[in-house]
Amino acid sequence: MSNFIMIGMPGSGKSTLGKVIAKSIGYDFVDTDDLIVNHYNRPLMELIDELGVEGFIEAEGRVLEAVNTKNTIIATGGSAVYSEKGMDNLASLGKVVYLCYAIEDIEARVGNIITRGVVCRNCRTFRELFEQRRYYYERYADITVHLEHASVNKSVDKLMKAIEDYII
Repeated sequence: MSNFIMIGMPGSGKSTLGKVIAKSIGYDFVDTDDLIVNHYNRPLMELIDELGVEGFIEAEGRVLEAVNTKNTIIATGGSAVYSEKGMDNLASLGKVVYLCYAIEDIEARVGNIITRGVVCRNCRTFRELFEQRRYYYERYADITVHLEHASVNKSVDKLMKAIEDYII
């Protein structure tokens, strides 16, 4: 497997940690949110407002289905796991890594899920979002890295240790 696909809640560090890991191991880095923005030529919030939650999930899924990379750390948007076909494609490209935190660790980082532009299927609170998505994250994960109460440096160390056996 030549890629590592980062999944997890908004604020879990998929992009931040992904960039550091990619640089450390000489991999490329791709953020699927950037791919979506570039493909549709609109900011994510505008797409969510225009297409609605389900429409955005479908649009995001089409972009995820087209990803085809090697030796890349891929940071997904938190809602990527709602697209089964998209996640199946990503999983076929490498190992899916779930950045797992306690809800208390990331809730303060995210703030208001509505104003941040978080895709939420019928949830009003961060806790509801967390409970809804946790099932999907656990379902798709090949590797789960528990990062509760870890600093950025400690998170990088834990993530590197978790993936080092898979680096080709």
